[in-house]
Amino acid sequence: MTIGGRAVAAPATFGVVNPATGEVADRAPDASREQLDAAMAAARDAYPAWRSDEQARRKALLAAADVLFARSEEIGRILTLEQGKPLAEATMEVVGAGVWLKYYAELELAPEVIQDDAAARVEVHRRPLGVVAAITPWNYPLLLAAWKIAPALVAGNTLVLKPSPYTPLSSLKLGEVLRDVLPPGVLNVVSGGDDLGAWMTSHPVPRKVSFTGSVATGKRVAASAAPDLKRVTLELGGNDAAILLDDVDPAAVADRVFGAAFMNNGQVCSAIKRVYVPEALHGDVVEALAAKARGVKVGDGFTEGVQYGPVNNRPQFERVGELVADALAGGARAAAGGGPVDGPGYFFEPTILTDVSPDARIVVEEQFGPALPVLPYRDVDEAVAQANGTEFGLSGSVWSADADRAGEVAARLECGTAWVNTHLALAPHQPFGGFKWSGVGVENGPWGLYGFTELQVLHRSKG
Repeated sequence: MTIGGRAVAAPATFGVVNPATGEVADRAPDASREQLDAAMAAARDAYPAWRSDEQARRKALLAAADVLFARSEEIGRILTLEQGKPLAEATMEVVGAGVWLKYYAELELAPEVIQDDAAARVEVHRRPLGVVAAITPWNYPLLLAAWKIAPALVAGNTLVLKPSPYTPLSSLKLGEVLRDVLPPGVLNVVSGGDDLGAWMTSHPVPRKVSFTGSVATGKRVAASAAPDLKRVTLELGGNDAAILLDDVDPAAVADRVFGAAFMNNGQVCSAIKRVYVPEALHGDVVEALAAKARGVKVGDGFTEGVQYGPVNNRPQFERVGELVADALAGGARAAAGGGPVDGPGYFFEPTILTDVSPDARIVVEEQFGPALPVLPYRDVDEAVAQANGTEFGLSGSVWSADADRAGEVAARLECGTAWVNTHLALAPHQPFGGFKWSGVGVENGPWGLYGFTELQVLHRSKG
């Protein structure tokens, strides 16, 4: 682990499984409560100097980005080992983390002058909060860590990062490679299980908790942070709907919808999770998606030509299988896939489901895996109502030959991001957050930076 700029071992370790084999590939430190206290103390002690020199912060973040660019494949190999995604995608995730660091290093945070007259000059400044506790998931452990690290640090905060116990190794490596470019205590990386996360969210030192993960855990994080009035950003689950309008080309749109549904093997909070298609086009779209599913290569992320790796962990692998089996038992048909791949590891066939009940669990819940239900609709009002008829509201998309028409429908979606003729178009400058149970607050862009600050009014009387 990285605590106070030093490499620190833990009194115990836990196994990290390679999802391509189902076997333990390495071991990670299991932090004790005392070590978490030490990490929090290191972050607290580093805070006064770090917050006081904005130019030093920006220079350090640019240097950190350069380190990630230079060592992207080295860190990417660790990521593939523990997460399962193909090596090229893992390497690009490391590069993406560097892109986020660079973006925030160069993003200005100027005061806003709201009055300047004979009576007074009034400025609104954004001040750092202090120590931030960041908890990240297993699907994009490094990229989503950067979504927190970059704005938190450039704003002047210091940070303690806890990665998922399914993918701790790449984040521990991140802490290691950044020790030489960030002052001691500015970024601390500790690893452990659920107990460690609970200790972090209730710990007296952090003034902010930034969490990405499931709705259920997000609610517990909010409850744990509430007694101390910690600020929270919660990026939670999604059940994104894609609505295809009646003028789409089934073959062309299916290729792009498939890519947005199965990216990272479907393990993306804002991936397409269900597709609504006009009745007249339903069969053609299902077959086009099924043909795509049957033609992709699934396998070990280290194997050349593999497009999709395994599901990351056994509980999630079993959940995807359970939801698919439940749909099939309820009368659905697998136009492609439908079950696990024979052999070791957590591999599941890319699955396209048709004849699915709108009330099936795989429609109303978040599957977070390589299975996609395709449902027919009679009119656009029905499709919008079904798309909005969940507790989720992360993102969604509408597809049409007429972008203006699609934009009018997209504006009716109850979600944080509504895409037109694309999906999963994310960028550092674009805010990302959810409605309803999909989250509290936003990440990315200046709005994400604001979430790591408090407003302070500086009122200078001229009287």
